[in-house]
Amino acid sequence: MPALEDPLDVGGVELRNRLYRAPLLECAGNGSDAVDTLIRELEPAAEAGAGLICQGATVVREEGGCAAPGMTRVSDPAFVARLERLTDAVHDHGSRIFLQLEHGGLRSMETWHAGYRAEHPHLTQLAVSRPPRALRALDRVGFLDYDPRVLDTEEVYDLAADFGRSAEYAVAAGYDGIHIAGANAGIVQQFLSPFYNRRDDEFGGSFAARTRFLELVLEEIRSRAGRDVPVVTKVPAETAAPPFVRRRISLADGVRTCERLAEAGFDALVPVQVSVFWDASIVRGEFPDRAWRDDRFRAGYADAFGSRARTGLVALLNWIQSKAYDFEPAWNRQYTRRVAERVSVPVLAEGGVRTRSQIDRLLSAGDCDAVGMGRPFYAEPRLPARILGGGAETRETAVVCENCNNCTVPQAAGARGVCRTPSVLEERGALRDAGAYDRAEASGRAEPEDREES
Repeated sequence: MPALEDPLDVGGVELRNRLYRAPLLECAGNGSDAVDTLIRELEPAAEAGAGLICQGATVVREEGGCAAPGMTRVSDPAFVARLERLTDAVHDHGSRIFLQLEHGGLRSMETWHAGYRAEHPHLTQLAVSRPPRALRALDRVGFLDYDPRVLDTEEVYDLAADFGRSAEYAVAAGYDGIHIAGANAGIVQQFLSPFYNRRDDEFGGSFAARTRFLELVLEEIRSRAGRDVPVVTKVPAETAAPPFVRRRISLADGVRTCERLAEAGFDALVPVQVSVFWDASIVRGEFPDRAWRDDRFRAGYADAFGSRARTGLVALLNWIQSKAYDFEPAWNRQYTRRVAERVSVPVLAEGGVRTRSQIDRLLSAGDCDAVGMGRPFYAEPRLPARILGGGAETRETAVVCENCNNCTVPQAAGARGVCRTPSVLEERGALRDAGAYDRAEASGRAEPEDREES
């Protein structure tokens, strides 16, 4: 069985090892400093030895579709061309970089962010079908604000073409591959899910028809960006959905979807267990009490949720969700194992992987072919320097991330995704002083965490 340090071929692109930085909310936007911000956030993982960097959550349209403030749009070829500085920086360290493409659909800021909606009253959500009854109920009580435009068949083709065009721009800028945001309640999951998808055209009705949009996106990428460009996608199983949600993607359905997508030509798959909603099932872990009480973000929360009172209600719901979605080590392992047994393309595992010993067990058992981490990179941008190596000391390595989620909640207020937990920052500082990240410091650049808020 492979070791973490062994190379891996993904669609003809060789990764130097099987550890990757999973896609996160980068919050870099599209301003004059966007490229510098992305280099500052992503290059450290390459310096430290990660085989692959997945730049997370970029939006394929000029307007709408952002699930959170600060997401970068990749619909403008002139802007994407500037990102060649980022891909060059990653390549200089021997790593590869994939770009994640997405559109939020009903999950977009046009639905939940009060301030954004007030500033963009002309924007409506793109919908696969009429919103499900549960979401319409939330709209009636004023918790969400829906004004959806259900895509007709021609508009579905247009949206898929936008994914293809953005992929074309990315490849021209030096990206090594494309990662489709197929989960976390974005529009791709909305097409796949019977909870959302009740269409009666070629993109809905049967299991095969619900996968058609994702297959069309692949076709557009291949035709516009090139036949040899590796394309990876997340594939959801909606096992974390609340019991009252009867129409959902079961674990068996998720496995079937993975088999179909592998046959369609996707070069790697990322099976993830999620809900039908954008909730704490995505991150799992502790209730981020410290982030909700942080005075620096109160105004941003009030702008996002409409008032301080509504912010309190959202925080309460977050607390309830944290009880339902407690942290579970390697929580996607059952799913990745079943998929790995049935497909011939690489299977990538994410979700709750926090120690080198967990990684070794996943790989040695054949549960996956590579392992990604997300939030731990907020805590340790140069984490690979500690995880990679294979020696006895390395095998005992655990991340310093405490799964407290204080890094994620402030993103609703437009803040960056960084670690703000004092105990974690103290431990990271001690590791840095002890030389644990020395491999990454060869370039002489200042560590980005030295400039972060604490």
